[in-house]
Amino acid sequence: MAQEVKAVVEEAEKKKQKKRIVIICSKGTLDMVYPPFILATTAAAMDFDVHMYFTFWGMDVLNKKKVDNLKIAAVGNPGMPMPTILGILPGMTNMATWMMKKQIKQGGFPEIKELIKTAKEGGVKFHACEPTMNVMGIKKEELIDEVDDIIGAAAYLELASEADITLFV
Repeated sequence: MAQEVKAVVEEAEKKKQKKRIVIICSKGTLDMVYPPFILATTAAAMDFDVHMYFTFWGMDVLNKKKVDNLKIAAVGNPGMPMPTILGILPGMTNMATWMMKKQIKQGGFPEIKELIKTAKEGGVKFHACEPTMNVMGIKKEELIDEVDDIIGAAAYLELASEADITLFV
C-alpha cells in the first residue's frame, strides 16, 4: 500500500513540473531569428520552462552592436522573390532586408528588440555559448543585458537532457 501511495505522489509531482523546451539558435540572419523567438515566447505563454542557447551566428542576436542590424541573405536564399543569382549584385542584401522588415511589420510581428523583451518578461532564459565566444573573440561586455549566463557544451547538454523538447534552428 505504501508503494502505491508513493507512486501516486511521484506521478503528481511529475505533473507539477513545467515542461522544458531548449532551443539552439545558430543563425543570425533576420529570417532565421524569428522562428526560435516565436516558439520560445509561445512556449513561455504556455507555461513552459524555456531556454534559448545562442551559438555561432546566433550570437549576433545577443551582441549589442549587431542585434539592431541583422540582415537577410540575398545570395543562395531560395525563399527570396527573385533569382538567387541577383543576390550578388551590390545593394541586394540591403534591399532584401528592407523587403523582409516591411513584410514583418505588415504581418504585425514585433521587431527583434521587442521579441527579446517579450521573451524575458515571459521568463525565457538566454544562454550564450562560451566556446563560440572564445572562437569568435566575443567579450561578455559586448552582450545585451538580457543574457542570463555564459555556458559551455556540458551545461547545454545537461539542460537538453532534462528537456521535453529540443530544437535546433
